[in-house]
Amino acid sequence: MSSSFLEIIELEDGGFALQRMGSDGEPLVQIDFSDEVSEFLKDNKAAVVKAMIGAGVQAAGAISKAMMDAEEDQQANRILH
Repeated sequence: MSSSFLEIIELEDGGFALQRMGSDGEPLVQIDFSDEVSEFLKDNKAAVVKAMIGAGVQAAGAISKAMMDAEEDQQANRILH
């Protein structure tokens, strides 16, 4: 994924999306709440979306690091003759 800045936007249908800043392309992530959850959260939906996306970004970073570490370990364990 590019290192460009990301932004969370509210969509016309009431959902939320994570996209590259200034992009009109497809969102990277989209979050939609059911009517029941929307009613429960009321004006707190944006705060929940920020927490959900923050957790997702942290998880993706941890996965990326684990993959890089595994690749480094694999390369270090190669035996050259």
